[in-house]
Amino acid sequence: HLATSLPLPSERDHLRPRIDLVVFMIDIKSKYSLKNVETSLAHVDASFFLGKVCFLVTGVGRVNACSVETNTICKLGEAYCSPVLFCELELDGIRVATAQRLLRMLQICAGHIPGVSALSFVSLMRNSDDD
Repeated sequence: HLATSLPLPSERDHLRPRIDLVVFMIDIKSKYSLKNVETSLAHVDASFFLGKVCFLVTGVGRVNACSVETNTICKLGEAYCSPVLFCELELDGIRVATAQRLLRMLQICAGHIPGVSALSFVSLMRNSDDD
């Protein structure tokens, strides 16, 4: 399910499936995109930031067209203890690899991979420099 921003409308709460993973997409060419994500973050329950949120940054193939600093997005990921994935959706191979990574993350967050929890997965993704 896709939403352009949060909070989700409450009138269909009873029909909404369980949410296992929240992926915030940020277009690196749009400051509005980052601002929309920052505004939406306030509507996510704090427990989701324990392995069930990630930031997907698109448009990274065109560095000259960037309106948002990658450092700003990395700091956002650090502040919310959530992984940041960088990709270029216009390139088939990268788009497929990114979709596979997101699907694997979703499988872990939904509890379909025995022995791996969302929290343990996020701790594995952290940089060793963070210790």
